[in-house]
Parts: sequence; structure tokens; C-alpha cells
Amino acid sequence: MKPISIAVIGGGPGGLFTAFLLQKRSPVPIAITIFEASERFGGKVRTGRFAAADVPYEIGAAELYDYSQLGPDPLRELVAELGLETSPMRGETVVIDGHILKTDVDLERAYGPEALRSFKQFRKYARNAISPAEYYESDWKVDNEDPLTNHSFRALLNKVTNPDVRRYIEVAVHSDVAAEPHRTHASYGLQNWLMNEPGYMSLYSVNGGNQRITDEVAKRVVARKLLRHRVTAVGSAAAGGYEVASSGPEGERTDRFDNVVVALPNHWLPAIRWQGEKLDRVMERHHTHYDHPAHYLRVSVLFRTPFWRKQIDESYFMIDAFGGACVYDESSRGEAHSHGVLGWLLGGEAAATMSNLTDAELAEAVIDTLPEQLGDARGQRLETRVHRWIGSVNAMPGGRPLHDPEVRHTPEPEFHPNLFTVGDYLFDSTLNGVLDSAEWVAETIIENMLEIQPAAMAPGR
Repeated sequence: MKPISIAVIGGGPGGLFTAFLLQKRSPVPIAITIFEASERFGGKVRTGRFAAADVPYEIGAAELYDYSQLGPDPLRELVAELGLETSPMRGETVVIDGHILKTDVDLERAYGPEALRSFKQFRKYARNAISPAEYYESDWKVDNEDPLTNHSFRALLNKVTNPDVRRYIEVAVHSDVAAEPHRTHASYGLQNWLMNEPGYMSLYSVNGGNQRITDEVAKRVVARKLLRHRVTAVGSAAAGGYEVASSGPEGERTDRFDNVVVALPNHWLPAIRWQGEKLDRVMERHHTHYDHPAHYLRVSVLFRTPFWRKQIDESYFMIDAFGGACVYDESSRGEAHSHGVLGWLLGGEAAATMSNLTDAELAEAVIDTLPEQLGDARGQRLETRVHRWIGSVNAMPGGRPLHDPEVRHTPEPEFHPNLFTVGDYLFDSTLNGVLDSAEWVAETIIENMLEIQPAAMAPGR
């Protein structure tokens, strides 16, 4: 039988995961074409190395979430299937007002017993508001009556009476949310707080760099892989299915497909011409519903030694600069070397604003945030790398109101049932969310195949 043709628009993790799952699970022959506008596959999953010393650092996705203590964890299973080794990540320190706070005792010593009481009240409230089981199911949950999704995270923070504790909480979650508290709802803010609480989840990274995940998936996917091919238009084909127009090194081309998977960041959707009034209107509505852009800026600095470890010996710590930034100890990720690497992850409006500075100015700005008691940062610095991810993630994953997975992934099911969307913006801004999205689309395409061609898929055929 003739293979079912599938266009995957976008060679980031969403596109690669969808292609990989389809190839692995399809009961009939399929022909996949992946269109990628850039010169590489992997999207926001990217690992770099410094020039001054062959030391790795994460350019994009910084960590992976481990939910296996709560239930099946598809990303953990995929990492194991790919044969990749991992290292756990931990971080309990918050540096605020020059204080290095690791424990409740540190918090009380810095701000007094009333602050500690206020902090414990908030922590108790957060755990009661979202249980570990609810946390595990949160990306799939559709409950638009939930008060937490109807109030901003800022409104929730304002209920914390102690100003020092309120600031502490905001600093601790700011870079994870990648947006200001008024730009996301209370549920998303609490979810990002609870990731630090025992019993909810843990963090890990892939030894040798998180990019190894997408590299290994790309190696295993058998497809026509078109790098430097930007999709310019998508519409219905006269003979059925879809036409995908693209522009590449050899010029313009148009291909026909039975299915189309649009695995692009939400902010890229308007760059495609959606042919046909109904499809154009539907895709505009889809884009608008999820248009809650959040921002990241990564500044990674190579040092002669990891001088900070006498004070902070963890995978990462939070710091009160830039509204709250996460500082990763990139040199703790598994490779043995004598150098040290700190990577500042700025989020939200600070990331958007600071991205206008030069790389040299940013290098000075992040160095200034380190408290003096950590050591001589300037004397140890060797090299700085800057990477701007403006508008790259979503401040309100799933949009508002929340839709069920079918609506999220099939924007126009009546006349375009075989056109799908995949992305972290439909679940959460993590690799775990991307894989969940890809799983849903891959399984739906396979179910559609079984309905359309049951005889061709009968045993022995």
C-alpha cells in the first residue's frame, strides 16, 4: 500500500518527538518530511562549548523534570530508551539582599520569626492547594472554574502579608515562570513553586548536554529532512490532503501530504500563510488564544575555578537580581574538568529589557550580582556567552480558558481534521510538555489511520 505522507513543520523537539513516535508506532507504512528553517535540528534544546576551554554549557533547555515518583514519565522512559546517562540536579539556596539562604533557620536569622511563620503558612497553603497527584495531572486538567486559574499569581502573592517573604517567593519562581506575576495565573505560579517541594518532582540533566536527546532522536528518525527550508504557506490540496509551500536553498517548492503537523513556537504561526478563509481565521484564533509570550536570556560565564562552591555547592541557586534569576552551576553537570561555569537565566521583562544590552555589558551586569562573600568573580572570568530567547516560551501554557487536548491540537477538526499543532505552549514550557503534546498527536494520527484503512491493516496484509 502507498505510504501515508506526513509533513512535520519544525525540527525542534516537538517535531522530532512526533516523527519519532509515529515511526515507532505506526501500523502502516508512512513517509515523513521534516521542514526546518534553521541549519540544525533541536530548537530550544542546545548545548554549547566555550572557546577558551572545551567546557560545555546549556544554551537552551536547562533541566528535565522527573515525575516518575508520581506515575509514568514518558520523557524519563525516552531518555532511558536512547541510552543516555543522567545526573540529578538540586538547588535550595536563594541569595537575596546579600543573604545566602538555604534553610528555614537562615530565613529566620535574616528576617525574623514573623517572616518564618509567614513563609510556613504559604508553603502549607501551596501544598494544600495542589496535591502531588493534582500536580502530576495539571497539564491535562481542564477546570475553568478553579479559582487558581481565575486569579493572577500577583493577586495570590499579595495575600502574603510579610513583604520579605513575598519577595522571597517571587524571586524563587520568577525565572521558571519567565514572566511577571500579573502575566500568569495563580495555578501556574504555584506549580512552579511546588517543584521545589519534596514529593512533587525532581530535576535532572543529561550527561554531556541535554542536546544529546534531540541529536539521538534525529538520528533515529527516518525521514526526508529539509534543513534551511522555511514553510511559507499551508492549504488544502485539490486532490485531497494538504499542500505545503516552502522556500529553501534550491528555491521554492510545493509538496502534497495526507497529514500536517505544525510543531512551531506559537509566535511563528503568523509567519505562515494559511490558505483559505476558514483556515486562516482558525489559525489566527489559535495563535491569539495562546499569545502570552514570556522571555528568557542566558548569560554563561567560564571561570578558571568553581570558586563559589565553598559557599554554594548545588546545581543551581536563585538570586534576587533582575526580578529573580536562576544561576546554574553548569560545571556540576557530569563532565570532569577544573574550570567553573555559571549560567544566569533571566526571565520575563528583565530578559526582554536586558537583551538590548551588548554581550560585554551583560557580562558585567551578571558579575555584579554575585555577593562578595562568594569570591573574586572578575579575577576568575575567562569567557562569556550570551543567548537571547525573547518570546520563546509561554507565560500561560494552555491559554485561558483552558481547552481539552483535542481542541489544543486540532484547531479546525471539521474541515481540516488532519492538521495538528504540537508545542510546549499547549501544556507547559518544558521538554516534558513537548513530549506530552507529541504523544497526543502521534496517537491521534494513528487512530485516524486505523479508522480509515482497517482492511489494509488487518493481520497478514
